[in-house]
Amino acid sequence: MGRGCGDCGIPDNLGMSAWPPAPDPATHWLVPCAALDDPAALEGLTLPNLRALLGHLAPQAQLGGDTERLNPPHERALAWAIGLPDADGQLPWAALGSEHPEQAQAWVHPVHFQVGMDQVRLFAGEALDLDEATSRSLCAALAPLCAEDGVRLTVDSATRWRAEGPRLAGLALASLDRVSGRGVAAWQPRGPEGAWLRRLGNEAQMLFYTHPAHDARQTAGRLPVNGVWVSAPGAVIHGLALRRPPTVLDALRAPALAADTAAWRHAWTALDAGPLADLLGRAARGEPVHLTLCGERHAVCHGPRDGGWWTRLRARWSGAPDPIDHLRTL
Repeated sequence: MGRGCGDCGIPDNLGMSAWPPAPDPATHWLVPCAALDDPAALEGLTLPNLRALLGHLAPQAQLGGDTERLNPPHERALAWAIGLPDADGQLPWAALGSEHPEQAQAWVHPVHFQVGMDQVRLFAGEALDLDEATSRSLCAALAPLCAEDGVRLTVDSATRWRAEGPRLAGLALASLDRVSGRGVAAWQPRGPEGAWLRRLGNEAQMLFYTHPAHDARQTAGRLPVNGVWVSAPGAVIHGLALRRPPTVLDALRAPALAADTAAWRHAWTALDAGPLADLLGRAARGEPVHLTLCGERHAVCHGPRDGGWWTRLRARWSGAPDPIDHLRTL
């Protein structure tokens, strides 16, 4: 079981409205997947630069939650940073990255559903090693079914397609980052259009099973694409003033989603020796630094200590917090 961030002096389960105004993006760094659901993953890990950096900073706000939310903390924290409303399962990343952000859109991810004895697990992205030609062929096969329902489907990349249509405004969907490598039973589409999307998902599974790419990928020893996962639905509110995003230090995300603990630990060591060493230097010179660490349940934003030079000096004398203990609270 995960813990709250009581050690930070900040109450659990604060909503986005409890957060202060977002920092200047030029001084803000955000780390997704800074902690795994397995506390043992942190055993023996030493992060000296993170330890020293936290000694210069103080926790300013916590975004609380649990693993049942449709969007993980790093997505919610990024939404806060740029000024998007905190609508669970309705963070419109697809629309935000388009030329028409006020039109309802969503990401459609070609995926592999692995059927086990007690659950169906989802694998996507790098786990599929999906080439662009195959991706385009599968997208072209599914596009007519989407068009029948008033949804336009196009290729954005080999591992992600874009859907556009009004029906996508009536959905609340689990992020791909929330479900990758996990059972999908608890993460079915919600909202007025949920039944439609479940039907489309079933049709995609049947369609892809008979597609030539299915047998070709199996013959090549690759996971076949046997379904889709839809995420990031909705549109950006008209007239919403958005800020530039912070710098996202994303090296931990891929190994975390792949459940590769060894690679995740290696990535943490490299992150500490590289970008966090640079941030430590900035903080030591008195430059403003804001660091948001995001785990499975919580995201905590750290910023410069206030209270004058004596408060800051006394905090340094008392010793920097143990970064491993802190990460376990996330």
